[in-house]
Order: sequence, then C-alpha cells, then structure tokens
Amino acid sequence: MDPFSQGAVGAVASSTVAGAQKLRAFALLGCIAGMSPDLDVLIGSSTDPLLFLEYHRQFTHALVFIPFGAAFVALVMHWPVRNVLRPLESYAACLVGYATHGLLDACTSYGTQLLWPFSDYRVAWNNVSVVDPLFTLPLVAFGVAAVLKQRPVLALIGLAWGLGYLLLGVVQTHRVEAAGTALAAARGHDPNRLTVKTGFGNLLIWKVVYESDGRYYVDAVRAGVEMTVCPGASVPALVLDRDLPWLDAGSVQARDIERFRWFSDDYLALDPARSDQVIDMRYSVVPNQIDPLWGVQVSSDAGLDEHVRFVADRRTSADQGDAYWRLLTGADCPGTIPHSPTRLQEPR
Repeated sequence: MDPFSQGAVGAVASSTVAGAQKLRAFALLGCIAGMSPDLDVLIGSSTDPLLFLEYHRQFTHALVFIPFGAAFVALVMHWPVRNVLRPLESYAACLVGYATHGLLDACTSYGTQLLWPFSDYRVAWNNVSVVDPLFTLPLVAFGVAAVLKQRPVLALIGLAWGLGYLLLGVVQTHRVEAAGTALAAARGHDPNRLTVKTGFGNLLIWKVVYESDGRYYVDAVRAGVEMTVCPGASVPALVLDRDLPWLDAGSVQARDIERFRWFSDDYLALDPARSDQVIDMRYSVVPNQIDPLWGVQVSSDAGLDEHVRFVADRRTSADQGDAYWRLLTGADCPGTIPHSPTRLQEPR
C-alpha cells in the first residue's frame, strides 16, 4: 500500500498498546516501522531492469522477518526517544508497527511474499486499493486525535475502522467474483481462471479479468446495492511461438519474460497497440480497458545476453479520468449482471 497509509496503520496499531504518557513516542516509532519494509525499493540494478520486481515485497515483507526488521528499526530509532522509552518498549512499538506492513500489503492486488523463504507465492487478497482515501484518512484523523489528547482508545477506534473497511473489501471481493463468474457464463464461457481487483481509490468499481479459450476478457463491475456490468474488451493470451516466433528460448529476453510471467501471475498478452511489448493484463487505469500500467519491451535485434526493457506508464489522461468517472457514476454500466443463460455478445 502507499507509504502514507502504511505509516498511519503502523502508528495507530502501536498507539493501541501504549500508555497515555508514552503514546506519542509509540506512534512515532510505529509509523516509521510501518513504512520501513518498503526500503526494499532501493534494491535494483542498472543492467537488470526486473531485479526490483523480484525483491520488492519479498524478504522485508515476510512474516519470519518481522522480528528482525523491527529490531533494526528500533536500533536506529531508539536514540531520539531514549528519554521516554526503554529499549524493550522501543522494540515493542517497532514490532507492532512493522508487523502491520506485510499484512496490509497482502490486502492489495500487487502480491506480497509473506511466506518467504519457504515459498515465493505472492499473496494478494485483493480487498483494498493500493491508494484509498476512505481507508486512510479516518485512520490518520483518529491517530492524530489519540496523540493530541493522549487517549489510546481513539487509536483503537481508528484501528477498528481500518479492520472494518478491509472486511468490507472482503465482502465486495466475493460479490464481484460471483458477478464475474455469472458474466462469463452469460457469454457461454467457462473460465480457466478469474481474478478481480479493486479500482483506484474505492471499493465500488472493480476490474474483472478472466481467461477462456486462449483469450483474456476484461470488464468492470460496479458493486453497489446492485451489481452492474461495464463491458470491456478482450485480447489473446500470450503464446510465445505464435506472438514472438523470433525469440530464442535460451536468450536472456526469454528468461526475463518468464520472470515477468511469475510476477504477473501468468496474465500476459501482447499490447494491442505495440507488438513488441508484453503486458500485465491485471492492471489498467480504467478497469474495463486494455491500457496496461506496465510491461516489458522486447527486441528482435537484441543480443542473446541482453535484457528486456521494463516500461511503466501510470499517468492518467483527461479521457481516462472521464471514463473512470463514468464508471463511478454508472453511466457506462448499462445493466445488471445476468443470472439467466441469456447469451451476451463477447467483447472484442
């Protein structure tokens, strides 16, 4: 999740175990510890553009690393609060704050290696957006109020808000999964797999991606009181022999595509707008569009030992902003999810 939210959660969680007189110091250490696992973004390589994908949300986010990460933060941060907290109290504040980070990240759709080093499985519960003001701002408000008034109970209320919002996200996830399955069935599809992801900054608009007969289908679902579908598009799933026939299986580019396949949970396709770019189908600014946030660019002229190029575009155009607003208001979501075997037209 974004650093602001991580810091807020860490501060509020640590404040709930503090006494009133030490609440400010606990909140400070909890905030810093809550953000510190993302220092793994500093791991990178000027020659290997995918290295950061392998290490972000890896060992620093793992459950087994929590005691060690907390100890490191406490060692660094105890000096400023040494007149207020004993060393063990600094460690306790950092332990609680640090422990929130990986679990909160796992609630998003990016994927977090909570079980490292025993597994490289990327846990993604998909029940909250990476940035969601409705989740974060009340947490900040209750956390600040708790510090100013020296009342840990306010931090506890803030933590309850955060947990309640995440549970609402779980409910929405299951609703959207059921709606996506019904939508696929109405088209006569039997998906090999189906994934749902929250839209940016809310629990109302969701992206549904499923694979059927070698194609990915991308739609948006508006999960209000009624579930309404916002039809999208489809694209063939990546087949290397067909889509990149020139690619040498022993080349670094081929190995990089497999690394990117692991990162993207095998939701790979060629960008419809660029035949040299392999994209992650799970993400787009507008949920029912194939407009990738990131991908890898390959070249038929590259040497056997040359890497792919990682490309990312998180900018939002005016047209995309308008399209997203139309999804939020329901203007582009014409009808409810069919529950009968009525055949719907397949998106193209």
